[in-house]
Amino acid sequence: MNALRDRLPDPGGATYAFVCTDATRVTWMTDALAGQGVVVPLRPGPGLEERIALLAPQAVLIDFGQGTNSATDEAGALLQRLRQARPDLPVAAAGLAADPVATLGALRAGVDDFVDLGGAPADAQATLRALVQRRAAVSRGPRGRTVALLGARAGVGATTLAASLALLLQEQAGGPATAGRPAAGAATPRRDVALLDLGLPARDALLYLDTPSDFSFVDGVRSLRRIDPTLLQTALAHHDSGVALLPLPASLAQVREISHADASQLIRRLADFFELQVADLGGFSSVDFIVQAVREADPVWMVCDQSIGAIVSTAALLKDLRARDVDLGRFALVVNKFDAHVDLGAREIADRLELPLAHVVPARAAPLNAAAARGEMLVRTARGDPFSQAVAAMARSLREGPSGAAADGPRPAATPAAGWRALGRQIGSLWKKEG
Repeated sequence: MNALRDRLPDPGGATYAFVCTDATRVTWMTDALAGQGVVVPLRPGPGLEERIALLAPQAVLIDFGQGTNSATDEAGALLQRLRQARPDLPVAAAGLAADPVATLGALRAGVDDFVDLGGAPADAQATLRALVQRRAAVSRGPRGRTVALLGARAGVGATTLAASLALLLQEQAGGPATAGRPAAGAATPRRDVALLDLGLPARDALLYLDTPSDFSFVDGVRSLRRIDPTLLQTALAHHDSGVALLPLPASLAQVREISHADASQLIRRLADFFELQVADLGGFSSVDFIVQAVREADPVWMVCDQSIGAIVSTAALLKDLRARDVDLGRFALVVNKFDAHVDLGAREIADRLELPLAHVVPARAAPLNAAAARGEMLVRTARGDPFSQAVAAMARSLREGPSGAAADGPRPAATPAAGWRALGRQIGSLWKKEG
C-alpha cells in the first residue's frame, strides 16, 4: 500500500488505473495516453478495490485479453463489482479487437467502452475522453426529483393523476424538452419529465396517453449499467408533449426476475437525467417493491378517495410501511374524486390517516371518461375544468413550494356521520392490532 502511495501522480494530472499483468500492454497504454494522463498499472488480486479507491483514478481500464475464458470471467466479475460499489466511476474494457475471447468476454460483461490495444493511440484517447466526459456531464448537474403517487388499491385514480401531472409538469417546463439529452452544464437546467408507469393494472398510463412502448422498466434494470442520454432518447417512448414513458413489462412475471434493490437503483439513476420523475404506484401489490421505490421519492403522495374500503386499505398500507421502518415524514395525502356531498371531509380523512393534507381533487368522472373515449387527456383539452385546475395546482406545488404544506381545492368541514364513525372504528381496530 505504501508503494502505491509513493507512485501516486500529481493531484493536477488525470490518472487512469489499468488492471493488467502484461508489461507489453501496460507500456502500450502508457504511451497511448501519454498526452492525456498517467497510467498506473494494478495487478488483480485481493485488495484490488481498496487500491483503486486509494488511487482515485479518473477512469479504470480492465484488461480482458488474457487469452482464457476464466481470465475474462474474472475481469467481468471485477467490472461488475466496481460498478456496484462505484457507479459513478468510469470503467472500460481493454483488449485486442481481433481476439474473440476478449471481445466476447467484454460483451458478456456488458461493457460500454472498449479500448483496442491493437488500434491507434488516438482512438484510445478519444474513447477514454468520451467516457469521462459522459460521466462528468451526468454528475455535474443537480439530481432530479421524484414524486411518487401511491394508491393502496386499484381504482382510486392514481394512474390518471400521475399521467395528468406529468403532462402539466412538462407543459410548465416549457413544452417538449431535450428528452433525455444531457444538460450542457450546471447552469443549464434540465426540463425533462419522465412518467414511470408502475401501477396496476399494468401499462394503463400508456393507454391513457396513447403511446406504445417496447422498452419496459425491467429492460431498464437490465440496462442499468449502460444508461446514458442516447439510450434514454432512443429506447424510451415519448409522448408528443415530450414526457418520457417507462412502463412495467406486458408480462408481469418478468418483474420477479429483478431485485427490488435494482429497481430502486434504476429510479435513482434516472434522476441523473430527468428534472422530474412521476412514479405511479397505484394498486401495486408488492409492499417490498413499494418500500424501495418510495425511499427514492420526495414527496410521496398517498392517493385515496372517500370510500371506506380505500381509506381502510390506505391505513393498512401505511401500517405495513411503518413496520418496515419507512420514514413517513415525506408522505402527504391527496384526496381524489372528492364529493362535497359525502360526509367524510378531506381533513378528517387526513387526520385519521395521520398524514398532512396536500391536495384535494374533485370528482369529475363524466368529463374524464368523455375525454378518454376521445383518446384525450382532460388536462389538455379542458384547462378550466376543476380537475385540471386541481392537477395544475399539484404541479405548481412541486415546482414552487414544499410538499404537503397545505391543501388545494375545497376544504369542507363535514359533520361526523354513521359511515364516518364506522370507518373510525375500523381504522382504530387496525392500529390496535399493530401493537
